[in-house]
Amino acid sequence: MPTVLLSVSDKTDVVDFAKELKYLGWNIISSGGTAKILKENFIQCREISEITGFPEILDGRVKTLNPKIHGGILAIRSNSDHNKQLNCHGIETIDMVVVNLYPFEATIKKIPKSEDKRINQDVIENIDIGGVALLRAAAKNYKDVVVVCDVNDYKIIIENLKSGSVPERLKLDLAAKVFRHTAYYDSLISNYLTYEKFPTQMTIPLKKLSKLRYGENYHQDAALYFNGIEGKPVVISAKQLHGKELSYNNYLDLEAAWCLVHEFDNPACVIIKHNNPCGCAEDATIKDAYLKALACDPVSAFGGIIAFNKLVEENTAVEISKLFVECVIGPGYSKEALDVLVQKKNIRLLVQEIPYGEKKKSVEFRTISHGMLVQDRDNELLSEIKFMTSRRQPNKTECEALNFAWKVSKYVKSNAIVLARRTQTVGIGAGQMSRVDSLKIAAEKMKYVKHGLDEGLFSLVLASDAFFPFPDIVEQAAKIGVTAIMQPGGSVKDNESIKAAEKLNITMIATSMRHFRH
Repeated sequence: MPTVLLSVSDKTDVVDFAKELKYLGWNIISSGGTAKILKENFIQCREISEITGFPEILDGRVKTLNPKIHGGILAIRSNSDHNKQLNCHGIETIDMVVVNLYPFEATIKKIPKSEDKRINQDVIENIDIGGVALLRAAAKNYKDVVVVCDVNDYKIIIENLKSGSVPERLKLDLAAKVFRHTAYYDSLISNYLTYEKFPTQMTIPLKKLSKLRYGENYHQDAALYFNGIEGKPVVISAKQLHGKELSYNNYLDLEAAWCLVHEFDNPACVIIKHNNPCGCAEDATIKDAYLKALACDPVSAFGGIIAFNKLVEENTAVEISKLFVECVIGPGYSKEALDVLVQKKNIRLLVQEIPYGEKKKSVEFRTISHGMLVQDRDNELLSEIKFMTSRRQPNKTECEALNFAWKVSKYVKSNAIVLARRTQTVGIGAGQMSRVDSLKIAAEKMKYVKHGLDEGLFSLVLASDAFFPFPDIVEQAAKIGVTAIMQPGGSVKDNESIKAAEKLNITMIATSMRHFRH
């Protein structure tokens, strides 16, 4: 009779699975908690200690790490020497290993954010040793041993056994799943125990959330994976309330919109197109913020992604419904707003709570051919404010607009130019090889802005993601009425830009921090 080793932390469906195996003539050996639940359900099994002749010790830390277990798993059945050694030592073969691991992932989710997970004893005790060893041993010897680490595979195992046997291709697939599973498990552990930001070896635990309809283009396959388990409010964990499935490009644009809109404390709206903001505004109400963001570039906003940092009310929803929109994301919607928006069949509506600020450094990854670039996330805004011009300092309205425009410029692809009045973008130039060209594009966009602005009351300001090595930007900015500029500073030719600004009565501020976005 074949023998299965059944030792699971997640007891889901294990009783029904064991009953099916018993019916098919399998012997069961099991460990502590699993053996207990099987016996309570009148399923005969032998405990591990009966096989090994050795009790579980060290509070269960050691129970299956024994030659009589691992010998029975790892022995190659067609190898006569292996069979002789099994007979010599009285070791029974084990034909199936069914194991799922201690809930390390679930455990660290429960640890308070303020507590160091790396020294929490409950976390340490949920690092599985024996289970990983059993799975890897069985996966290594997959031709002779069926290995199961996922409760969702119980059904297919039983179906194949009822048909005769488990085919080798399925055994190989199950073994590959085991190695992915234990690698993911070890990745979680290594990340939580590692203090070093850029260790010599780095692992990234990725868990598939869904298959996507396609990638950036129709001919590219794509899937969505989740990296990290701290439960932070992020785009990929947002709840979708309405609309068809999200695409690869939707996620990229939602991420850009979500990150930018939460730079603001007052009601704010961001409209994203192709990973760049085409409009952004902050105002007293969400409706006004939306209308002002839309006014910046209503043509580009068609088919865009909209993000809010406050509850979406009905009057805002009515305005949104006038435009073709791919996605809307915000911390919530009133019932009336939802009633309006769901009338549009294809619009995707997502809800996600406002994220807490990331005070500690975290890293982000970007792939290149056969490699990965890793860097700190750009969680900072500015370093040290320096007044570069001495002729005059910015007035109150210019300071407000510069602060707003600088936040937006951080999320515009380089070379970035953001033109703003008060807390509304009036022109954005993005992704150009020349900063002068970005300014020309931003200036051209100003023709759209008609909502809520009186040019005589609010100064036109400019923010850019990197320094000005030449006076050309300053000179071109003056021609369209810019009165104040914010830029990182730090060019060896800063003086040329400063002199031009002084001459043209433009006040210039350096942030001492650049925000390249490639």
